[in-house]
Amino acid sequence: MNLYLLFKSLHLIAVISWMAGLLYLPRIFVYHSEADHDSQKKVFKTMERKLYNYIMMPAMLLSWLFGFLLIHNIGFDIFKELWMQIKTLAVVILTFYHFTLGKYLSDFAIDNNEKSSKFFRFYNEIPTIILVVVIFLVIFKPL
Repeated sequence: MNLYLLFKSLHLIAVISWMAGLLYLPRIFVYHSEADHDSQKKVFKTMERKLYNYIMMPAMLLSWLFGFLLIHNIGFDIFKELWMQIKTLAVVILTFYHFTLGKYLSDFAIDNNEKSSKFFRFYNEIPTIILVVVIFLVIFKPL
């Protein structure tokens, strides 16, 4: 069996799952910050917690694991290439973004959110921009 293709497939599956969460959780925050009733807020809290803990966190960890295994498989010399350095920086930024969502999740959980729905609408665009950059870097390896 070709380990490179196995790791690449598993990496892509994990990244797609992680990105789905990174794009969806801030959208839930938009609706949560606009919610008026405690029953609505309770539903949003459950959705947010389950998405973050059961989908996003494992997907992020698996993305990193299979990414590392891919790099180990092809060799660490790949980091000599500028496109890979930029991609790695983008993934580190996405990881930081992931944990900031965790902070906002904690704020919502204790009814201490200070951000507006407009903030979360804007914040929701960050992973999309990073995703576009990473896809073009990986496909074209321009640098």
